[in-house]
Amino acid sequence: MEMPILYDYWRSTASYRVRIALNLAGIDYEAVVVDLLNGAHKNDEHLKRNPQGFVPALEIDGMMLTQSLAIIEYIIETRGVCLLPDDAAERARVRALAHCIAMDIHPVCNLSVVAHVMELTGGDDAVRVAWMQRFISQGLRAFETLLDHPATGKFCHGDAPGLADICLVPQIYNAERWGADTSGFKRIQAIRAACDQVPAFANAHPDKNNF
Repeated sequence: MEMPILYDYWRSTASYRVRIALNLAGIDYEAVVVDLLNGAHKNDEHLKRNPQGFVPALEIDGMMLTQSLAIIEYIIETRGVCLLPDDAAERARVRALAHCIAMDIHPVCNLSVVAHVMELTGGDDAVRVAWMQRFISQGLRAFETLLDHPATGKFCHGDAPGLADICLVPQIYNAERWGADTSGFKRIQAIRAACDQVPAFANAHPDKNNF
């Protein structure tokens, strides 16, 4: 079986999620950089991998997979790694937490979306930063409230890392990148500290993947 290939960009939070999941599953992979800054994600070669022009894309088991959460769920289903609870109601909670970030915070703060907003409004870098801080902080504030739940443990759900943590940690990285204040989110910060002690998370960090 050929080694999986992750088409990746070090600072992409969606790619960061998949790196964590691959690490948690113990899957060795080859990383191929798709440089978003020079537009490599929009060239013909990458558009054949992902017509949306996004990263990550994962070549695995003779297929090319896209969309970070779909990739992670494929890893869960085919590699036996436990990142979702067995109970249906608990799975729904974990997916809701993950979607809060991946489907609500992330799309609004996608760089291509923000660049278009700046183009339409004539905004400058200060406006860009203010946009990022507003929507990231707003989303994480709601996430912090969702963590006020009996099922929250050392991690977002119980005492083992799962899909929600995989989404949360990259979003915290992005929050800090844009200067959003997360210091008041005590539950989030406690979970972040727990994830920092897990090698699969630490080794997926952008600082270790800036090739």
